[in-house]
Order: sequence, then C-alpha cells, then structure tokens
Amino acid sequence: MRRSSFVLKRVSRDGTLPHWYDALQSQGALPNLDGKTIGSVVEMLLVGALESADIFEGKIPPLSINPARGVDIPSLDLGVKSPSENYCTSEPFFSAYERLLGGEYDALILLTDYQKAKKSPPLRLQIIGAEYLTKTQVADANLCSVALMQRGWLLETNESWTKKLFRFLAYVNQSDWRANQLLKLVKAMQNEDEVLKLVSAAEKDFEARNKKAAAQDRDTIPDAELAALKRVRSIAPTQLGVIDECDNWVMDNLKEAARAPSAREWHLLREGPLDGKIGMSFALQWRYNFGRLFRDTE
Repeated sequence: MRRSSFVLKRVSRDGTLPHWYDALQSQGALPNLDGKTIGSVVEMLLVGALESADIFEGKIPPLSINPARGVDIPSLDLGVKSPSENYCTSEPFFSAYERLLGGEYDALILLTDYQKAKKSPPLRLQIIGAEYLTKTQVADANLCSVALMQRGWLLETNESWTKKLFRFLAYVNQSDWRANQLLKLVKAMQNEDEVLKLVSAAEKDFEARNKKAAAQDRDTIPDAELAALKRVRSIAPTQLGVIDECDNWVMDNLKEAARAPSAREWHLLREGPLDGKIGMSFALQWRYNFGRLFRDTE
C-alpha cells in the first residue's frame, strides 16, 4: 500500500493523497461514496496496483488517468469500467455505429459489489469479477450477431441493402414495438416462409397488446405500426420488403439524425469481426450492460 501511495499522489488532481486513502489503509474501508466516484476510486487503485506490482517494475511507464480523453488510462490505451451487480454503466456517445463496431480502446471490466456493500457501512468494496474486452467486443452482442449472420449474402446481393440494414441495427430502439418486430424479421429474412409467419404472429401480438391496453385505459399501438409490417407481404423479394421497412422505421423515428456510416465505419462494417459481447442501449448516453459477461460465471 505504501508503494502505491506515491502513485496515488501523482495521479490525483492536487498532488495529495485522496481523502479516502487514510480510512482505506487503516480500516480497509471507504467513506459512503456515490457510484460514479467509486468508479474513479477503482481506476486510481488499479493504476497504483499496476505500477507497484513487482512483475511490472521497470517495464511500464508512469501511468495517468484521463477519462476526459475518452480513455481512462491513455498510456495503455485502456478503458476501465466498474459496474456493480446491476451490471450497467453510462458511457459517452460518439457514434451509433459503436453498437456494431465497438470502441476505440480495449476495456477492463471490474465487477464490484457496490450495491450490496453500501447497505452495510463502512463501505468495504470488493472486486467480485473481471473480464478483458478487446475494442471490437465493446459492442452489442445481439445486434452484432444479427449483422454477422446477414452480412455475407447481403454484400454479395446488394451493397445498398446492407448499408440500410446496418443503419437500422445501429439506431434501432428495441423497446419500440415495431422496431422489435422488425428485428425478428431481420433475423429470419433469408427464410421467406418464416418471415411471413412472424408477420402473422406480430398481428396477433398487436391485437393482444392493444386489447389489454384499452382495458387498462392506456395508449394503444397505432394501426400504422402494424400496417408497416404487413407491407412486407406485398414486396418481392421478401428480403427487400424487410429492409425497406427497417429503413422506413429509421426515417419515421430519427429522420436526419440517423446518418449513413462514414467511409471508415463502412470499411469496418464490411471487414470487422462484429464480435460484440455486451448489451448497449441509448438514452442520452450509451448504457452498457455487462450482465452477459458475468451471469454465467456466478
């Protein structure tokens, strides 16, 4: 701990030990800190541990912490995420295509027991799980899987179709009823019979949801949402009908806010691994969900 204290002084903003250091050293506990501050504490302690470890002595340069640059430990090109047992963090939004392509840096995910530990002060925080993700893995696992499933034949068939579909996957709001139904169609789009079955299933779901909503005096799903799905039946080939309706959803809901991929993004969408491993949704910032990394190992 003494060796790391010199590191903590150096990386702190005012060149002094953090206010929580004395209690941590003497009692093994932290003051009652909010979740965001806990993330900063974990980053500082990680840097202190790395620089103080005998295995790294003389092998790594002095480290710094600079999340304002978009990466927590710039000299290692490494992000550090410290979710608690709700598995979620909020992260800066740069491009919707991050959902498929990932970020600019690898990330170390340190799962803490903060939610549980804060209920029994003093706060004795523990790291209860850890995963290392490459930068392309910091992307949405489900959407990447869909994109990878359809990429090969789509690129061979029509590049414009591929761009439209990938734009939909980048911007899709999976809590929106029509978007969620369209995503099901996308997964099955190489099988026309399955697509038509899913449209019929969507009709039944639409009726059931609206009947329940009306009984509870809540807003119903507009008829236009179902009509958009039913249009798929009248377009040949069926794949084009699905892609057109995906594109219509984007334009109906996002208009000019949903841009096509840049040249660099398009190259990565064509050639990249599309190997996301987390959940990603958008609400002013990215909401990363690391649950799938840890639930199977608990």
